[in-house]
Amino acid sequence: MLIDADLHIHSRYSKAVSKLMTIPMLAENAKFKGLHIVGTGDILNPQWEEELLKYTQRVEDGTYERKGIRFLLTAEVEDAKRVHHVLIFPSIDAVREMRERLKRYSSDIESEGRPHLSLTGAEIADLANELDVLIGPAHAFTPWTALYKEYDSLKECYGSAKIHFLELGLSADSQMADKIKAHHRLTYLSNSDAHSPHPHRLGREFNRFEIQEATFEEVKKAILKRSGRKAILNAGLNPRLGKYHLTACTRCYTKYKLEDAQRLGWRCERCGGIIKKGVHDRILELADTNERPKDRPPYLHLAPLAEIISMVIGKGVETKSVKAIWERLLREFGSEINVLVDAPIEAIAKIIGEDIAKAIWAFRNEKLIVIPGGGGKYGEIKLPEEIKKAKLEDLESIEVESKEVYYKPKQASILSFLKR
Repeated sequence: MLIDADLHIHSRYSKAVSKLMTIPMLAENAKFKGLHIVGTGDILNPQWEEELLKYTQRVEDGTYERKGIRFLLTAEVEDAKRVHHVLIFPSIDAVREMRERLKRYSSDIESEGRPHLSLTGAEIADLANELDVLIGPAHAFTPWTALYKEYDSLKECYGSAKIHFLELGLSADSQMADKIKAHHRLTYLSNSDAHSPHPHRLGREFNRFEIQEATFEEVKKAILKRSGRKAILNAGLNPRLGKYHLTACTRCYTKYKLEDAQRLGWRCERCGGIIKKGVHDRILELADTNERPKDRPPYLHLAPLAEIISMVIGKGVETKSVKAIWERLLREFGSEINVLVDAPIEAIAKIIGEDIAKAIWAFRNEKLIVIPGGGGKYGEIKLPEEIKKAKLEDLESIEVESKEVYYKPKQASILSFLKR
């Protein structure tokens, strides 16, 4: 069977997370999205563990269920160098054992959803392996709290400790990550890291596994590529929509080519803000191959349905008008994933009109205009005028060209370099 899973989210016990991130709300919105499995996130927090056990039924070790949605026990932790790691636990006993073992290394493990640990990545991985917990780097390329902001390789972070997967994050896809050969042996996970249960956040990235049942043991086999179980699809944002895809100013979001950012000393010429190196440029710095592993599943670029509707009708993603159209499509086609990926365009047009149907077609065929993100600001999607004006039957013939997005700095003088 094919199972869609989002394994990295956060609860209301993490900082800067919606108070609506509760187990009942997650189960309800996961069903709307079309997910079968959701990671609990934050399970090392004892209050969140208590809520999980209150609102779900245990299926087997490591697997819980509420109203048809399965939950696996997951958490994100921050190490001594502020690098983040994702953990997937085989049982509540393993969660409790790890929490107890980590207390001496953390002052906030019982109060924060994403605890800070005074341990290295290698030490955390060693403990995870001892307790049969799956571990891998969280959002591996983002420039603030990820492995590649601090290290140039997996080995530098984890030493000889075994890791089981690599989470791509919103600003990278599998094609980008495969430019680093050390990744080729690992399964990639594409998860939302959602801080809100709304369907334009929850499940905005997900993994499709070919497994026999929606349980921890089956997902573990898929991640480790055992017994014929496997990941067959990664789905998520076009990486250009990620907040840190391109090198850009963190204050005014002006985008720079890497050589210009370096020449300017990482200070924005327009506003004086700090320029942050983007995921695109960071991966090119580390790239050591153009080959790709033969067993790498395809990566499907997604845009949340609410954002596509919002783009067409010119209203915010959480407005009543967008929600009404979104709900109508879900009533007809069952889930957001079905609308985005599987439903016939002609059927969508019949239900909701050609304008939104054409936008979904453009998204599926990667013919939306994408204004890349950078510096902490998400990218944007726009529907090309040619597609707006075209008839449904004429869409196949339309070509869309990308446009230059970089700011071109003034030529710096020798004197300006000496002043830096």
